[in-house]
Amino acid sequence: MKKGLKLWRVLSAAVLFFALSACSNPEGKSQALYETAQFEEQQMNFKHARKLYEEILQKYPEASFAEKARERLKAIEAEQE
Repeated sequence: MKKGLKLWRVLSAAVLFFALSACSNPEGKSQALYETAQFEEQQMNFKHARKLYEEILQKYPEASFAEKARERLKAIEAEQE
């Protein structure tokens, strides 16, 4: 089971890498990070999801996905209290 999970994470990281490489604009990059964070939430990996949402806020504060990331961070914090 752990081997499958590790493979899944490696594939996810590869998809993220190529998505970010393909997107040259901040909006596209923030969208790729947001979608990956959403995936991490679905996998119950809230620590990594938070990290990705925080990265959006740091690197792309003006992107439309920044506000969505901020909302998801608040929701994750509320759920884990």
